[in-house]
Amino acid sequence: MSVFRKNIILGSQSPRRRELLGGLDIPFTAVSIEADESYPADLQRGDIPYFISRAKARAYAPELRDDELLITADTIVWAEERMLGKPHSEAEAVEMLKLLSNKTHQVYTAVTFAHLSSSSLVLDTVVDRTDVTFAPLTDGEIARYVSKYRPFDKAGAYGIQEWIGYVACTAMNGSYFNVMGLPVHKVYEYLKKNGYYED
Repeated sequence: MSVFRKNIILGSQSPRRRELLGGLDIPFTAVSIEADESYPADLQRGDIPYFISRAKARAYAPELRDDELLITADTIVWAEERMLGKPHSEAEAVEMLKLLSNKTHQVYTAVTFAHLSSSSLVLDTVVDRTDVTFAPLTDGEIARYVSKYRPFDKAGAYGIQEWIGYVACTAMNGSYFNVMGLPVHKVYEYLKKNGYYED
C-alpha cells in the first residue's frame, strides 16, 4: 500500500498538468496561483521556467502548511534563440508556428517542490528538456490548427497531444510528457528519492 508523507498540492490551472499528475496515482489537491510571471531579460532557455516556477511557489507560500508539499511548474518553448510563451493573439500564434515549421526546437519545463522546514520555505527545482522536430507546415495547416484548436494557453502555440502533434512532430528526444507540461518521471523520482512516497 502506498504511503504519502505529505499532502500534495498542485499549483496549476492547467488541465493537462492535473491529468498528468493524476496519472501517477498520487492523491493531490489542485489550486490556482496568481503570480508575477515576468523574469529578468538576461535569462535564457531552462533558466526562464526555473525562475517562474519558483515565483509561483513563493506566491503561494503564505498559505502553505507544514503537512503539505507544493508542486508548481512552468513550460517554455525555445526556438531560434528566443523564448516562445503563450500567444496573445491568432497572429502571434501563427507567427510562432511558422518559426517552428521544419525545424528542431526545445521544450523546457521546470518543476518546483516547496515545503516548510522550521517555518522557513524550502524550494527544490528540477528542469527537464525535450528536443522536438517539426515537419514543414503550410500556411493553410497553421491557420486551420490555430482557428480550430485556439492554442492560446499553450507555450509555443501548440499542444503536442493535438492534431498538430499528429501531423508535424517527426522526431523527439526526451520526455513526451515534458512537452505536454509536466515531466512526470521527474516528479515521481523526486517524491521517491526524498521520502515523500513509498510503496
